[in-house]
Amino acid sequence: MSNTTKPPIWFWVVSSVALVWNLMGVFNYLNQAYNQEAILESLTQAQREVFEGIPAWATAAFAIAVFSGAIASIALFLRKKWAKPLFVVSLVAAVAQFIHWLFISNAVEAFGSSTYLLPILVVVIGLFLVFFSKKGIQKGWLN
Repeated sequence: MSNTTKPPIWFWVVSSVALVWNLMGVFNYLNQAYNQEAILESLTQAQREVFEGIPAWATAAFAIAVFSGAIASIALFLRKKWAKPLFVVSLVAAVAQFIHWLFISNAVEAFGSSTYLLPILVVVIGLFLVFFSKKGIQKGWLN
């Protein structure tokens, strides 16, 4: 038997924001995967070369990050503790993707120093969601 406690209202607020955040990631992935021509037309030549040079493993990491994050967010609503390992998978995949984007490709040179902002934000939010789900398990909100 598992002992669950009713979560506070702010749990549902954070879970809602997490779901919206991760669905935005899914939308961005799908846009990148299925709208490449429009994206490429909006880029400079240097940016286009970076975008076209993204290897399959980095694209796969992007997909794993956003879809596991979205499923983990749904798990929060279902109050399931398997949200935590999915958030961990999402975070690890995002870090792998950003290692390529920031340190292997020429993205920083092509897009500028602001290229660091989104990866930092994604990793911070990812760490928070892992911590949040861990606390949910400890408090008995997730079973």
